[in-house]
Amino acid sequence: MRHTLRLFFVLVISASTFVGCKNSPQVTSEAPPLAIRNTWSVEQANDWHERWGWLRGANFVPSTAINQLEMWQAETFDTVTINRELGWAGRIGMNSMRVYLHHLAWEIDPEGFKKRMDRYLGIADKHGISTLFVFFDDCWNPVYQRGKQPDPKPGIHNSGWVRDPGDLLYSDTTLFVVLEKYVKDVLTRFGDDERIVLWDLYNEPGNSGYGNKSLPLLKKVFEWAREVDPSQPLSVGVWDPALVELGEYQLEHSDVITYHNYGDRQIHQAMIDSLRAYNRPLICTEYMARTRNSLFKDIMPMLKEENIGAYNWGLVAGKSNTIYAWDNPMPDGKEPKIWFHDIFRKDGSPFDKSEIHLIKRLSEEELVPSK
Repeated sequence: MRHTLRLFFVLVISASTFVGCKNSPQVTSEAPPLAIRNTWSVEQANDWHERWGWLRGANFVPSTAINQLEMWQAETFDTVTINRELGWAGRIGMNSMRVYLHHLAWEIDPEGFKKRMDRYLGIADKHGISTLFVFFDDCWNPVYQRGKQPDPKPGIHNSGWVRDPGDLLYSDTTLFVVLEKYVKDVLTRFGDDERIVLWDLYNEPGNSGYGNKSLPLLKKVFEWAREVDPSQPLSVGVWDPALVELGEYQLEHSDVITYHNYGDRQIHQAMIDSLRAYNRPLICTEYMARTRNSLFKDIMPMLKEENIGAYNWGLVAGKSNTIYAWDNPMPDGKEPKIWFHDIFRKDGSPFDKSEIHLIKRLSEEELVPSK
């Protein structure tokens, strides 16, 4: 297995590097691992994949939310917009969404937070959409606060998105206790919910310069989740081949393999070929960046042919400003000629009608799972 893990990183680096989002205290030695369930067998993982069929959708935050906190706090939880925008997704054939949570929204009001999660799941299910929830995230702004969230900075990609737990993990020695309670509480409540397809425990660990500082939390979140033992699979997506130790841990401990790739078709195919060595289902939980040549027309048909789940970044252009590229801010706030991410405008009109036709066609020709 170790040889296979090393081979994955060699193959991906030799093809090309790929990146996700642009942009710490020492933890005491860990106690011996508890007796918790093992990573799923290959047979379990493949059975799960066969039941769900071809997953396709987007990373979703409603257009009225700048970040996870604005989405999930009680005062800004916008079911009207969520319902409208998931309706657009369902009508073009999408059947799943990847959705970020945030521990602070839970900490403020654990019961209310879980009720809002349940309300979201009900809306999504009504539109034929399953959910892949994300717990932690190392991308974008390192600090955050409860209450009113910042206004978007004109033309700046994800100007208000926040990490979780971010820099607070390295200044608050009690935070690991809070995070454990959060993860276990949510998984206990929703660990057998058939509307949830998968738990993505940690988005892009090591990003924002953290590197291996993220390894203790990565290990802990897998441990906490396996203690609860939800019926859904657990995964953390590989995203940067330079983070070898983190990537090896993610691949060894994920029930199904998830990954991010914003490269063109050739680069993306090389990554798929390397990950096939694990004989586990593959889910691409982030792709599609038009100015980087990661395009629906090239990538989505390939993912369908390979029977790989396909979650592009962004559904409706809004406060997250993800129509602007990571490395090309437009402070005047004008709409770029070519959107970086996202599919729809706020009025429901598409950025590119040909993309809508493609998504619909591929969805109508969906691979039929075996019974």
